[in-house]
Amino acid sequence: MSEAPSRVVQGNMIGLAMPDVDVWSERVVTVLGQNPGPFTGPGTNTYVVGTSQRPILLDTGQGLPQYLPLLVRGLEEHRGAAEIDRIVLTHAHGDHLGGCNQVRERFGAVPILKRPWPGMDAGLDELVTAIDHDAVIETEGATLRAIFTPGHAEDHLCYWLEEERAIFSGDVVLGAGTTVIPEHGGDLADYMDSLRRLLALEPAVIYPAHGPAIRDAGRKIREYLAHRELREAQIVALLREGLGDVARMVERMYADVPPFLHAAAATSVRSHLRKLEREGRATRDGANWAPVTVAPGT
Repeated sequence: MSEAPSRVVQGNMIGLAMPDVDVWSERVVTVLGQNPGPFTGPGTNTYVVGTSQRPILLDTGQGLPQYLPLLVRGLEEHRGAAEIDRIVLTHAHGDHLGGCNQVRERFGAVPILKRPWPGMDAGLDELVTAIDHDAVIETEGATLRAIFTPGHAEDHLCYWLEEERAIFSGDVVLGAGTTVIPEHGGDLADYMDSLRRLLALEPAVIYPAHGPAIRDAGRKIREYLAHRELREAQIVALLREGLGDVARMVERMYADVPPFLHAAAATSVRSHLRKLEREGRATRDGANWAPVTVAPGT
């Protein structure tokens, strides 16, 4: 295996800049959550969805005080709005639902719709109206259909915007770089299935939770699938070389990535290894991994 392995998906979130408030279509306005970082890029994209003066808010950011004035500005300038109809959430990670209480303090007892994840919903359990796959949420000018897309998180829902053949992809597909499969709540096999489910919709555009809109949606999803397939092949090759320590795998596979991102890369490597283990293709002894060899004729 090369010391500098090739990759399918290029780029990352580091140094990416976007406007605080931006109009992405006649029914989609994005407001940045003001939480920039190496994994969030310019910040979490929250979306004002619909064409009325009472639109939907999709995701709420992390709950930082500087976000709320921007949300108010986006509503007023682009919808003439002073109200929110509902909050719709992709999943329970803090940079997506952390602003729910902040938004409700400003706009009143706005209903919160999401797929519940007991113990992970940040104390919002009693406030959440449970939705699941195929739930339809309508507002003037926009129809959202929920798509159950686990893999990055157990509760993850993407949303299909029927009027634009668009997907609000949450953290399943990002506008730059690739998605980490977390130790808690993540599952690589589920994630691959979720990508295939989105690809089958033949979307025209993807509105991700981080980074810019993706206008060549099918190509991006196929790149994500190919990227994970490449990573799996690289891991299998390293196991066959006798390299079974995750940290050393990361050094080899992610030689082109800044070292401070290696911990996140190790999380994704372990997700691949757990998948291989379930498939009977890898085994572990403590922290060391090895390939499962099958004798000829068996």
